Order: sequence, then C-alpha cells, then structure tokens
Amino acid sequence: MQRLLPANKLTSVRCGVARFKSTLTKDQREKLADGPDLADFIQDDPEIPEEPIKRNKIQRLRLPDWLKTGIPMGKNFHEVKSTLRDLNLHTVCEEAKCPNIGECWGGGEHGTATATIMVLGDTCTRGCRFCSVKTARKPPPPDPLEPINTAKAIASWKLDYIVITSVDRDDLPDGGSAHLAETIHEIKAHKPSILVECLTPDFHGDLKAVERVARAGLDVYAHNVETVAELQSQVRDPRANYKQSLSVLKHVKDCDPNLITKTSLMLGLGETDDQVHNVLKDLRFIGVDCLTFGQYMQPTRRHLKVKEYVTPDKFNYWKEIGDEMGFAYTASGPLVRSSYKAGEFYIKNLVHKKKVDALS
Repeated sequence: MQRLLPANKLTSVRCGVARFKSTLTKDQREKLADGPDLADFIQDDPEIPEEPIKRNKIQRLRLPDWLKTGIPMGKNFHEVKSTLRDLNLHTVCEEAKCPNIGECWGGGEHGTATATIMVLGDTCTRGCRFCSVKTARKPPPPDPLEPINTAKAIASWKLDYIVITSVDRDDLPDGGSAHLAETIHEIKAHKPSILVECLTPDFHGDLKAVERVARAGLDVYAHNVETVAELQSQVRDPRANYKQSLSVLKHVKDCDPNLITKTSLMLGLGETDDQVHNVLKDLRFIGVDCLTFGQYMQPTRRHLKVKEYVTPDKFNYWKEIGDEMGFAYTASGPLVRSSYKAGEFYIKNLVHKKKVDALS
C-alpha cells in the first residue's frame, strides 16, 4: 500500500493514538477493538467513472486514483541519479516532474533503467504554460563537455535505446542544433549499435537547423505539437505554433523518408474530439509514424489548470483511432509521455524493419 504520510508525521499520529488509548477505560478499549479496522476503509479496485472528471471555473480537480504513482526508489533509480549528478547532466524526467520517473529510472518490470537526457542546460528561453522547466531570456552558455559526458553516461548504463531532448535556446544563432548533432555523433561513436531518439525544439522554424539534427545519425526524430491547433496560443509560448511544428516534422521526412518521426499530444486542456481528429489527419498527411497521447498534469499552481482528467477508456479509444488511421505506433494512456519507456521496444523493432527495407 502506498504511504500517504511522511515518516515523521506518521510517527506523530501513532503516538497520538497511543496517548488517546491510554485515557480509555477497559470497557471502552474492548468496544474500540471490536470496531472497524483500516481495511474496511480501503478499496482494492477504485471504480473508474465512464465520463471524464471536469472542473468548473472555480473548482480545482482532485487527482483520480488511476493517476497516482508510487514514490521513486530502488537500486537502479539511485544509480541513474548518481551518474547524472557526477557528470553534471540534466534530464527532462526531473525538470518536467514526469510521473513515470520511478518506473523508468528504476527499471520497471524488465529491470532496464532509462532516462531522457536533456542537453543545452536546464534553462529554457521560452515560457510555455504547461511546462515546469526553468526559463530565462539568456541562459548560461552550453557546456562544451556535455556531448562527451552524455555519451559516457549512456555507455555506462549499457542501454540499447536512448532519448535525447533539449530546452529551447532561441538565444543561440542555430538554436543549439549543432550541439544536439554533436551529442548524437558522440553517442554513436561510443556505441554504434545504440538507437537514438532525439526530441527537438522547433528551432524557431529554421529548417536548416532541423536538417542538421536529422542528418546527424539518429534513428527517431521527435517533435511535439503538444495540443490541438485551437489551443496553441493558450498552452505554448508565443514563439511556438502549430504550423511551425508541422513544418519541422514534414521537413524531417523531406530530408530522409526512412527516418521515423514521432509527436505527442496532451489531453485534458479543454480540447474537443473533432479538434483532436483534425490534428491526427494533419499528422498522417505529412507522414508522421509514431504518436503518443498523455494526460496533462499541472506541475505548479502557476501553470495552466487541468480542465478534465480523461478516463483510461477514452485513452484506449484514441489508441484505436490512431491505429485505424495508419500510425505505425500509437501509445495512449493517462501516464504516457512522449518518451515513455513502454514504447521503446516496439519503436526499436520498427527502426530495424525500416533499415532492412531500405537495404532491400
């Protein structure tokens, strides 16, 4: 059972209960012993409503049971965290407060730890209203040792699939694309067999920067449209927009038709089904291969409020729609994120199949 109180508060509660019992008579203690215990107040399988949980203008939604996760712990989790700190590396797992950090760093059921490395520092030049990454107009300059340190960390974990992402760096002439490309080169040099997915910013629409990364030797090019077209201005920084994101994903296919492209949508921001369908049509039209759906989670009180908690059944519906529309891979669930490790096995096989088809 998941612990609900910190250890110090739990101890305090237990001491208070003991003091209360010491004041009771023998008859009162016997009556108390015959009463209900903790198990009578616990449901093993919480009932999931058919309709999404929505809020009115004032109400702040409570987190539903299907979105509650355990406390991160375990040997793999601490080893990954230690390696990252030793090499001064950042992860989107920590900066974006990802709910899956315990599963991904801890290894999950297969015991394979993975992390999404975030290069170009931990401070973004943009201020999207859904994201908890730090922002500044002029962040510190990129660490020139970051590409090699990233490659060293990945080699020490002995992984066969890794995700690299970055903050937006509008302060740099190339948006940081050369730094990203160098990181990919270093990873491939240390371990040529590793598959690299790169989740990139939009580089302010600079298609030369997109091409620089696309031709760096990676296997999966990911860029997130984040939300439906109608909500872009409410959710993302003004320098980002729907058409610009589509142009990034389209240009990747123009550069290399065999390079797998991937994008992600957050649900629960107030989008309609018709709006989501329109996004899927646009993505298929430009040849996007892989798609993920996840629940938007408000990281702090300063960020956008959750409009609704979408039920698991509705996420299953969107997976079926994605599969029917021809996406090679659709991951859809409340805790799914754009670099969720549950999809890596399938995408890995998809990459290998693409390479075999290209050679035949």
